[in-house]
Amino acid sequence: MSDSAKLTHSPLHQRHVDLGAKLAPFGGWEMPLEYANGGVLAEHAATREAIGIFDVSHLGTATITGPNAAQRLNEVLTNDIDRLKPGQAQYSTILSADGKVIDDLIVYLKSESEILIIPNAGNSTKVLETIKQNIPTEIVVKNLHEDIAIIAIQGPKAIELVNELGLPTDMDYMSFKDAVFQGKQVTICRTGYTGEKGFEVLIPAQDAVKFWDEVFTKGKKYGAKPVGLGARDTLRTEMAYPLHGQDISLSISPLEAGLSWAVNLAKPKFLGKDALVKEKSNGVTRKLVGIKAVDRAIPRSHMKVMDGNSIELGEITSGTFSPTLKAGIALALVDSKIKIGDKVFVDVRGKAAEFLVVKPPFVESKVR
Repeated sequence: MSDSAKLTHSPLHQRHVDLGAKLAPFGGWEMPLEYANGGVLAEHAATREAIGIFDVSHLGTATITGPNAAQRLNEVLTNDIDRLKPGQAQYSTILSADGKVIDDLIVYLKSESEILIIPNAGNSTKVLETIKQNIPTEIVVKNLHEDIAIIAIQGPKAIELVNELGLPTDMDYMSFKDAVFQGKQVTICRTGYTGEKGFEVLIPAQDAVKFWDEVFTKGKKYGAKPVGLGARDTLRTEMAYPLHGQDISLSISPLEAGLSWAVNLAKPKFLGKDALVKEKSNGVTRKLVGIKAVDRAIPRSHMKVMDGNSIELGEITSGTFSPTLKAGIALALVDSKIKIGDKVFVDVRGKAAEFLVVKPPFVESKVR
């Protein structure tokens, strides 16, 4: 059996092949890295200037249902579901007992007895297992991963295109609505991972191709382009959005990753709370910061970050060339004494390239 045959395919796999996509493994899936339409730079530009269309069906999808399901789930995740009203969404994390990040995810509150969650591809099974182990047995955790496709429509012209598709757009950022597309039930979410205005549409897997085709039929006049994982990474890095396995992981806490806004230590309980309370009391010794190249250099994960005396401060977790800024940018996990405005150096293939510590995001958010 080939390596490709061992990977899970999206319901839109053949469409990606037809578009000349360069495919790559990601979280157990074979997904498009870039398309034969100009590559990462063109796809990035389309999302920032017009519309980018993403197949993110590799993301996990599950429902948590039962009496007081929201309250029970709130005792597992770090953020506070009590702050949500039905129809609202929330970024959260789920932790190990020692306060490290198992995964980050989006919570969609349908009602007190029904919640939709979307974790990452490679961690979906672990997230659902952890939730099941920490909630009462009468709460049902249902994995819908194989039943649902997710298509993201992102960019300054996204609202116009979604209106033409006959789907609702009158919703605030981090909210969602159930809707109908050509007689099929869909969920449209005012979410995304690009920093642009946009939507993510959850649609039955068997209807994904029809929806994808209609998106491009209607989107052609708006300059809509399919976008692969390559540009998705440059877009999210410009926004300093974390990627699990790099910027957050089972060796990094949400406090170190700058995600304290997604942690409510005032809640009576959640997984890993005791560890985080202790960590906050002691103070973190390292933190995730944004750095931007002064020299011509492209930073990459695991490159060492040093001070002017070549003393190691930490390492890059995510690094790339920013197509918007035309400069190297990175997220780096470094000594907590580092502050905005400091000069640091990155070992780029044996050369010490100069970088400046900056306040993320690197590019202005336009989600609202």
